[in-house]
Amino acid sequence: MSHIYIYSPSSAVRDKAAFRRGVARLKHLGHEVEIDEAALASHMRFAGDDATRLAAIGRAVASGAQVALISRGGYGLTRILPELPFKAIAKAIDAGTHFVGMSDFTALQSAVLAKTGTVTWAGPALGEDFGAEGVPDDIMEACFDDLVCGQGEGTGWRLPKSDLAGLASSSRTGAEGDPALRVRNAVLWGGNLTILCSLVGTPWLPRVKGGVLFLEDVNEHPYRIERQLTQLLHAGILGEQKAVLLGSFNRYKPSPHDKGFKLQTVVDWLRSRLRTPVLTGLPYGHVPTKVVLPVGRKVELLVQDREALIFWG
Repeated sequence: MSHIYIYSPSSAVRDKAAFRRGVARLKHLGHEVEIDEAALASHMRFAGDDATRLAAIGRAVASGAQVALISRGGYGLTRILPELPFKAIAKAIDAGTHFVGMSDFTALQSAVLAKTGTVTWAGPALGEDFGAEGVPDDIMEACFDDLVCGQGEGTGWRLPKSDLAGLASSSRTGAEGDPALRVRNAVLWGGNLTILCSLVGTPWLPRVKGGVLFLEDVNEHPYRIERQLTQLLHAGILGEQKAVLLGSFNRYKPSPHDKGFKLQTVVDWLRSRLRTPVLTGLPYGHVPTKVVLPVGRKVELLVQDREALIFWG
């Protein structure tokens, strides 16, 4: 049984039913769940004013829990990054607390990596994942369980066929049968594309060279995704990576003006401007099936045929 601390560092929890379902699900899985006193606070669109949310982060840091899990993402962390207790967060991580979240949580994860070099975890949120109606995704729960039990050593997924041509053009293979791509000793980092773009030019964006960058987003039309990728491209960030992994980009509405412009158009365009391999299909983002990824840890990325694997154990 693990001690899980639930807190709300970003937007206010609007779906109280999902919150309750998430707590019940974690308890059903055998975890001890502690809920922060301000987890359901509300101030404008936020889970409490800035001071309230900073205090909640402080309590999560001091909880001694094995996992500090956010209730939801939304918006709110970028405005309080300068006040985060970075030394205390790093000390808690060294003592065994895993900080887990996604979406807006990318801001805290990036800032912690930039300022302390310690590892946080990109993974589920309470309401969206454990509080989903029906039975939560079994792969998500299995990956989370591996993290809690200390058994997680890596993850993998099957690449779509459309990736094969792009891999061939950037192949590092030698003899026949060698991997299409092998990256060693590279820092894994990334998260929500919009949040990362908002940190460009600030002290809170880690400047990782030779890393593996993973990206996802939600409710963003493909042209907006392309615009943000263009920003990272022109800032030199994408070209400094050994690989770029694209997760889920979903919940957007096509426009009559698109005239054939779609997400694959964006991927093809990016590959035409970048020598760095771009892989798609990573099971991560605002989707039920999501893996758990160590932000800031050195990994090995291996692609053999259409099988992609990330190892950190």
